[in-house]
Amino acid sequence: MELVLPRLARRLHKQLQRYHSGELDHHSFSRNFESLLQRQYAWLSKQGVPQAEAAIAIHAGVLILSSPGLRAEAEQLGLPLEVIEYRAVCQAADDIARNYAVAKTRAIRQITAIVAQYAE
Repeated sequence: MELVLPRLARRLHKQLQRYHSGELDHHSFSRNFESLLQRQYAWLSKQGVPQAEAAIAIHAGVLILSSPGLRAEAEQLGLPLEVIEYRAVCQAADDIARNYAVAKTRAIRQITAIVAQYAE
């Protein structure tokens, strides 16, 4: 995660700046974000990280970087932050379980452990 977070954060920040400045519309931002995640995944794979572990790291990184948005969503919905975070973790674990030979419960445990380690 020490490698993933800074790389992902820098690139995501650049995309967000372009989106907020009006240089990118929602569709373009989403497409660029998806491309960014795919490049990060490919980079991790080239570094020797197994595919499933790379996917878990990328999903966890996105959740860590999304924590302000998750907090805002929890506040807006009047729900505890943990409920919103758990939903996000489960969605990420569903994606990993569908695309890799990883049990959803294992993906949930790994993502949760990473997110907890880097929580503010």
